[in-house]
Amino acid sequence: MKFSIKYTNHIIGTSLVPILLFLAVLHTPIAIAQVKKVQTKPNIILIMADDLGQETLGVYGSDSYATPNLDRLANEGMRFDQCYATPLCTPSRVQLMTGKYNHKNYIGFGLLDPKEKTFGHFMQATGYKTFIAGKWQLLGNAHQQKLAGGKIGSTPEQAGFDAHCLWQIDQIGSRYKDPLLSTYQKGTVKFPNQYGPDVFVKHIEAFMEENKDVPMFIYYPMVLTHDPFVPVPDNPEFKSFDAKSKVNDPIYFGEMVNYMDKLVGDIVQKTEDLGIRENTLILFIGDNGTDRDVTSIVNGKPLRGDKGHTTNAGTQVPFIANWKGKIKPGEINNHLIDFTDFLPTLLQASRQPSLPKSETDGISFYGQLFGENENTREWIFCHYAPNWGKFESRRYVQNKDWKLYGNGEFYNLAKDSLEKNPLNTKEQSIEIQATVTKFQSVLNQFAK
Repeated sequence: MKFSIKYTNHIIGTSLVPILLFLAVLHTPIAIAQVKKVQTKPNIILIMADDLGQETLGVYGSDSYATPNLDRLANEGMRFDQCYATPLCTPSRVQLMTGKYNHKNYIGFGLLDPKEKTFGHFMQATGYKTFIAGKWQLLGNAHQQKLAGGKIGSTPEQAGFDAHCLWQIDQIGSRYKDPLLSTYQKGTVKFPNQYGPDVFVKHIEAFMEENKDVPMFIYYPMVLTHDPFVPVPDNPEFKSFDAKSKVNDPIYFGEMVNYMDKLVGDIVQKTEDLGIRENTLILFIGDNGTDRDVTSIVNGKPLRGDKGHTTNAGTQVPFIANWKGKIKPGEINNHLIDFTDFLPTLLQASRQPSLPKSETDGISFYGQLFGENENTREWIFCHYAPNWGKFESRRYVQNKDWKLYGNGEFYNLAKDSLEKNPLNTKEQSIEIQATVTKFQSVLNQFAK
């Protein structure tokens, strides 16, 4: 802006100089940027891969797959070695979104009780723009609703999300090539010759661009790496691949892991491009163990996935936290984390009051991100009754080394993580029997 000034009086002109200089500076781009409202709450991006156990990431010792972006995210942030989900997708998602163990609010496979308050609601209430992309599968199809006694689940809007791009809200179609997806702008539409995971990330990036100046909460429950195991766009076979075929070959699992990692890298790069990287907390997890049709090599040894079952191979999942400039690079966290802990952590990260114990079973790990080791877990509890397929219902309590089931089975996880050799609790040392007593009290606390 140009100022045309005519001085008629020396004294008046001199007195106006500081004021006029101030006005001139105020209208410069730098000044405008400085007076722009500063965003004090961090953006939060929660990414959850589908059917991905710890053994699939290089940073956890995988010899089978290339995951450079996730490895970098871990090496520049914090890797958690003792994070546990439930063995199956819907139970894990309900627990993650509500911060409660399944015996309190799980109504059936493929369903989220519409009466439940999720992290989407909490983030909306404190001023966040909320977006979800990827796999929904929480409203329930006719078969799932019938198994649940006629109960109906939730839409993404009912669960606290302003906008979405999702697979399987109320219709089932392809999630990969030629996907059938639902968006908040167009409803359910087919995307010919496109790849579902690419469409999800494009919508995430568009949402980030549109809302880069306000707090954002983005939840990305991926469809990768769930079966069917099929070619990805980086594979020359993709162009001619028939999306309607019944192909489901684990030979493609490796490239699906690679592509999943690539998309995580794209999202991280977008935060850099938008200049919001240092105000964005990125969390990456898996929803349960790897598919049982997949055997991977980890630290030189084969490990078969155990999705659907309650061994560590079915429940111990990768968890990486990264916040550039906030979380110290190269940190390895060995404290117990379970999926109820994410809701109270998100509340603390977004400057919201903590919930009373009557409203969540979780313990915030927010302080652990910055080196604080107070208020850590002593045990993990799981109530697993999926009402789906032939999966067995089980209840158990565990820590890093020991596990007690509701039926009395007891295992030394440090030596027997696949639970082949149950132990007689009465033959254990006094110290171990004290652990059994503690675990039994937890089981009693969470009685059906």
